[in-house]
Amino acid sequence: MNDLRFRTAAAADLTALVRLRDDAARWMRTRGITGQWQPGELDEDHFARVMAQGEIWLAEAGGNIAGAWELWWEDEAAWGLQPPVAGYVHRLMVDRTLAEPGTGRLLLRAAERRVAAVGRTCVRLDCLAGNEPLNAYYRQAGYRTVGHKEGKPQPGGAPKSFTLMEKEVRQAEQG
Repeated sequence: MNDLRFRTAAAADLTALVRLRDDAARWMRTRGITGQWQPGELDEDHFARVMAQGEIWLAEAGGNIAGAWELWWEDEAAWGLQPPVAGYVHRLMVDRTLAEPGTGRLLLRAAERRVAAVGRTCVRLDCLAGNEPLNAYYRQAGYRTVGHKEGKPQPGGAPKSFTLMEKEVRQAEQG
């Protein structure tokens, strides 16, 4: 997977994004993670809205989409009104049929480089509070818990509680 190529998503990628997200939700369910994502929760309209307000990045390997993530430049629902110092990563997902171990970390590092490249100093994300393996994954990737958000509204579902995490990045991390 070291040959990953990154690009922003386009309208032609909407169907693939829905498939990738639904496949990730099914993968979680097979591992007993039932409170996070459910297949069918998000549709093409969701991803089109994100593309209009932020960025969606794809990782491709051998011409296939191996993963994706959303990058927002604000997230009032989780973080409240904040100065423009952060990028917010959402829906980090990999294609488990293509992804080698460590692919998610490569995507996360690419997101961190993108945030640093625009001059922002930290990457923030929120992680379902009750999903301890995922919270640990982000801690191992260098993120620290900075708070909690109870009852955050969810697209296509009921509000949930989240752990708020962040990691400092520097412009030197662009490369």
